[in-house]
Amino acid sequence: MFVPLHDSTPLKVIRFQIVTITIIAIEVVVFLMTGAFNTEPVLAAIAAIWGVVPGEMTGAIPPVLGYDPVPEPFTLISYQFLHGSWWHLISNMLFLWVFADNIEDAYGHVAFALLYLTCGVIAALVHVLVMPSSSAPLVGASGAVSGVLGAYLVLFPKARVWILLFLRLPLRIGAMWVLGGWFGLQIFSWWMTRNSDSGIAWGAHVGGFLAGAVITYAIRRRLWLRLSA
Repeated sequence: MFVPLHDSTPLKVIRFQIVTITIIAIEVVVFLMTGAFNTEPVLAAIAAIWGVVPGEMTGAIPPVLGYDPVPEPFTLISYQFLHGSWWHLISNMLFLWVFADNIEDAYGHVAFALLYLTCGVIAALVHVLVMPSSSAPLVGASGAVSGVLGAYLVLFPKARVWILLFLRLPLRIGAMWVLGGWFGLQIFSWWMTRNSDSGIAWGAHVGGFLAGAVITYAIRRRLWLRLSA
């Protein structure tokens, strides 16, 4: 539907979004090592090992590869750094680049890193909850990035964001409409594909977004105080 290009919210506390840049760098390096040049069978094996396989997590199915070299709880972190394609990676990192710097500014470097990973974990657990017998590995930073979007909506609903609608039409609109519309689309897509495997973990997107929004809402006054100091 759209991609974000730039927002109007300046940094107020930190000088540089160190954690955001580090996450993007790690994601790119991992993709170059795992997904950019490998064959389909190798990619499938990497995803099965390092991605979250709901059926394995719940014990509903045996390990996809016949053995489990990585403990399933660890995959709740590792899956966040794997991507299946260039577009999968670029779209996630673009959303992260536009919105994460201000969340890192509000939280601080360490707390932001914890928020990011926590939202990714919760997103995966929601996916496991709604697809407990699935053998399809979950990979990608979408759940964690969705948490960043939820946090941004809570803290900066009146910010103005440049987007590219339908990848063609540049528009500058409020963050409430951009992110609220994005979240609504995730729920709608999740509902429409509830009885089929669309290949996209809509439930993880919704779970990550709600996690970021709820956590941020709970401590919003402390974060606003930090930004206004």
